[in-house]
Amino acid sequence: MSSYEALAGSYDALTEDVAYQRRADFIGKLLRRSRIPVKTVLDLACGTGTMTCLFARRGYEMIAVDGSEDMLSRAREKAEGLPGVPPLFLHQEMPKLDLYGTVEAAICCLDSLNYLTAPAEVQRTFQRLSLFVQPGGVLVFDVHTPEHLAGLDGQVFLDEREDVYCVWRPEYDRRSGICTYYMDLFNRRPDGAWDRQLEVHRQRSYPIAQLRSWLMEAGFPKVSTYGDCRMRAPREGEERVYFCAVRGR
Repeated sequence: MSSYEALAGSYDALTEDVAYQRRADFIGKLLRRSRIPVKTVLDLACGTGTMTCLFARRGYEMIAVDGSEDMLSRAREKAEGLPGVPPLFLHQEMPKLDLYGTVEAAICCLDSLNYLTAPAEVQRTFQRLSLFVQPGGVLVFDVHTPEHLAGLDGQVFLDEREDVYCVWRPEYDRRSGICTYYMDLFNRRPDGAWDRQLEVHRQRSYPIAQLRSWLMEAGFPKVSTYGDCRMRAPREGEERVYFCAVRGR
């Protein structure tokens, strides 16, 4: 089964503990470091649109992009009735980003960039973002570190809710830096029986120095890194790192 076809319907239930508000608060602080006033924000790899809606409620005009039609469908439903300008939803892969104009800021949340498992795709994504983030604007994203993905190898995790649970097993290849997640999703049917579906997801870890270099090459000369929702530099063993990159003029 293609990635997110089954997961889309259960994603919100299985990510209730993600602390979206806290992450939105932290990203908001970084957006305010933009050299220009931020009005329009691109949410790249928006998933089911939780962050899109949070920032829309904070007064930003949102453009939300995702490569999964199933996830976008959920996001559109979630955004119905939002105050202000409705978010614009676009079905696009990250390396093929193509907007109608520019934005003052772009965000890419919850290790979405790790799902680009080819280095060329990451470089191309940064290059596309440099075309659509205004000079002086800001790009904020977070990634899982190599240490985090390596630490998942061989473990088994269970996420359980009343009508859905997910068993996932990560396998990490140290040579490629790719972590493969085998996810068994169980959804309770109205008759009480359970449907089982399997999805396979992959993430690749990238060293902080490599990502910084690619950002600078793409036109983001000022790059700052932070610990997980911490206004400080990443520490040794940090599992998630935030990047804040300012577009050059």
